[in-house]
Amino acid sequence: MRYGFIGLGNLGKHLAANLARAGFDLTVHDLDARAAEIALAAGAKWAASVAELAAQVDGLITCLPSPKASIAVMDIAIPVMRPGSTWIEMSTNDFAEIEALAARAAEFGIASLTCPVTGGVHRAAAGEITVLVGGAQQTFEQHLPALSAMGGKVIHLGGFEQAAVTKVVTNMLAFIHLIAAGEALMLCAKAGVDLGQAFAAIAASSGTSFVHETESKVILNGSYDIGFTMDLACKDAGFALEFGRRFGVPLRLAGVMEQTFIEGRAKYGGGAWSSMIVKLLEDSVGTELRAPGFPARLGPDDA
Repeated sequence: MRYGFIGLGNLGKHLAANLARAGFDLTVHDLDARAAEIALAAGAKWAASVAELAAQVDGLITCLPSPKASIAVMDIAIPVMRPGSTWIEMSTNDFAEIEALAARAAEFGIASLTCPVTGGVHRAAAGEITVLVGGAQQTFEQHLPALSAMGGKVIHLGGFEQAAVTKVVTNMLAFIHLIAAGEALMLCAKAGVDLGQAFAAIAASSGTSFVHETESKVILNGSYDIGFTMDLACKDAGFALEFGRRFGVPLRLAGVMEQTFIEGRAKYGGGAWSSMIVKLLEDSVGTELRAPGFPARLGPDDA
């Protein structure tokens, strides 16, 4: 099958490169042509426009930063895609937006899957990111080889709603864990605990988390470089609170978390790494959380 990939940001460029390395016929496009370098080096081809790409593929994959971006791309793509082809949305999006776009696509004979991913940019680079799938079972099975090539675990959760909510839940937990990890490390720092040893102790305890074992490393290094921005964190936190209202679930911790990230974005900017949310605490108490021997960026061993 011929695939097209639109949206080669911090995450998308690795997903596209994994697909190309696995031998799939892949064409890519992005507003920034330089973003395609990794995918092109892995064997992908370049399309000069969304319409050019969409007209020639069996599966159109999008990985974009906002619902607005997905709508803009699909407004162009849907009219030129071939009947029998599939739109595969890998962005984190409100399922109502996805359902509306999928309904429009269906009018043109185009099937749809929503396939948000979770686990972090470093896992995407290692081909180990988890893919959460919503959509018809037959369409899922048709594209399972490509989804497996892009990620590690591929989990079919049901419809668009189930996949979208589960993805937002994973990010909601990660953001809460990140704030908690920062508070835990700061308490250790103020008590005079060596932070390298504190990291190891927490990682070997019942209080550990995936976030501590990964993002705490780039915090202790001081780079904060997790490949995920404050803007994206605030977007996903907003989805979590919206889903809570929609389903009548009180999300007290998530509410505090969202406000904390809004504060972090206001102070450090939307393009700052989301791990810099811990810097709010560092700045407020006048203590940096630093320890030698930790990486500036996460690598394959952290996947």
